[in-house]
Amino acid sequence: MHFDVISLFPEMVATIAEYGVVGRAQRRELVTLDIENPREHTSDVHRTVDDRPYGGGPGMVMKYEPLAGAIAAARERSPQGSPVVYLSPQGRVFDQATARRFAELPGLILLAGRYEGIDERFIESQVDEELSLGDFVLSGGEIAAMAVIDAVVRLLPDVLGDDESAAQDSFMEGLLDHPHYTRPETIDARTVPDVLLSGDHAEIARWRLKEALGRTFLRRPDLVEKLGLSDEQRLLLDEFLKEQRQ
Repeated sequence: MHFDVISLFPEMVATIAEYGVVGRAQRRELVTLDIENPREHTSDVHRTVDDRPYGGGPGMVMKYEPLAGAIAAARERSPQGSPVVYLSPQGRVFDQATARRFAELPGLILLAGRYEGIDERFIESQVDEELSLGDFVLSGGEIAAMAVIDAVVRLLPDVLGDDESAAQDSFMEGLLDHPHYTRPETIDARTVPDVLLSGDHAEIARWRLKEALGRTFLRRPDLVEKLGLSDEQRLLLDEFLKEQRQ
């Protein structure tokens, strides 16, 4: 899969391909990453990419022409069918379902905005989708673009050492993840739940689902409402809540 990021800070974005899952995927040539700086598509000596907003107000707005040039360059090297995604506070919140949808694409062109935003005419004519990481403001879209890349890359075939790792991630089934434990068996009088030591894989799977349901209900009840629980899941959740009251 090919990623192209439009950014005024290419060195910042490039670090995503140096570490962890994304770095390994690039070294194995499972993904490629290019970064296009809008400053390379300016015509003045100061390489101006922003200007004052019409109507007044604080801050500056990214100009149409440098962005259009950067997008054109990205489209030339990106596979056909690679949408332009603008990382913006006004966008729909990025989630695991969107990451799965993106992982089916041949490529993504991610636009990292800066300043007060970008010229609305560019959004109308060049952007296919707007995404946000959540209801907070960042100084620019680079961190958001890197988060999208990481979330998508780990879903690609052969990227993780064990494909089940991605399948069992938080949110893959609409739930938060279950608790995890490793050696030693006892730490400060806190022990690993007996079921995880039993070797009974069916009971372990049941316990993990119950814990995921309970953790999601307590921490993110909105996700439970969206999910629409099956009869089995409702029984497990009821069992979890009874255990919490004991």
